[in-house]
Amino acid sequence: MTTEQKEWIDNASYETLFTKWRFTLVGDPLLQGNTGDYYSKIMAEKKPSDEEHTRISKKIGWER
Repeated sequence: MTTEQKEWIDNASYETLFTKWRFTLVGDPLLQGNTGDYYSKIMAEKKPSDEEHTRISKKIGWER
């Protein structure tokens, strides 16, 4: 994981992390290996209440 990747993950909002998680293409280095493990960990730590998560999920949608 590069310093830039770590900083981006650390500074991204839950909505930004979740959007990338949902829509990124397979093979994105940010979601693989040690970086992907860290991404998942931080995303889980930033996860809001179930109600807020649902609101964000509906806002993001499923289509790009």
